[in-house]
Amino acid sequence: MTDKEQIQQCYEKMCSAMINKDRNVLENVLDDSYVLVHMTGMRQSKSEFINAVMDGTLNYYSAVHESESVELTGDTAVAVGRSYVQAAVFGGGKHYWHLQQQCSLKKTDGQWKITRSVASTY
Repeated sequence: MTDKEQIQQCYEKMCSAMINKDRNVLENVLDDSYVLVHMTGMRQSKSEFINAVMDGTLNYYSAVHESESVELTGDTAVAVGRSYVQAAVFGGGKHYWHLQQQCSLKKTDGQWKITRSVASTY
């Protein structure tokens, strides 16, 4: 599998784990330095984000991946994933969004991990 394919798989695993509330997969694909920047500008660390998914603060129900792009620079990369997502977050109702995640990744010991995600709509 190429680096680009591994990075795309990392993004898809993250999305699937958010839907399935799979703590182990999230722990594996997110680097310990991971930070999520929400559309509001709010920042969550890896543990804060995972806990919010697990406790239902962030509920993801489905994601249809519409596009993914990857730019590689050695052992770092920027991936932009665009997905049509159904979610209910921070106590709001269930809605559909065209959600973009701009993810920064690094390769350590042969494994790609997401270090940062910036969420926006498109």
